[in-house]
Amino acid sequence: QVQLVESGGGLVQPGGSLRLSCAASGSIDNLNTMGWYRQAPGKQREFVAYMTSDRRTNYADSVQGRFTVSRDNAKDTVYLQMNSLKSEDTAVYYCAYRRGIGTLNVVNSWGKGTLVTVSL
Repeated sequence: QVQLVESGGGLVQPGGSLRLSCAASGSIDNLNTMGWYRQAPGKQREFVAYMTSDRRTNYADSVQGRFTVSRDNAKDTVYLQMNSLKSEDTAVYYCAYRRGIGTLNVVNSWGKGTLVTVSL
């Protein structure tokens, strides 16, 4: 029903920055929540950040102050600006969507993921 396509992943040095994008298409509800999860090698998938359609946000403690989630509702696109990147940020980053306003503990659609590698 909703398709998500991520872009912007790649290799970046520690302390550097990267901006991820996620474009949504399909039957998008007017009230929705979009954001990001990540999965590091050998680890479980973990929540990163979200923004609701009325622009309320939430961040994981591990990225608070370094990452910023934003949206362009006219383009049905959500972004993740990642600054001061650390090696432990290395992961596959997945875009996530849910119908309605709430947390991303419920996910209705997933993107395929984009790899972010933080290394010298």
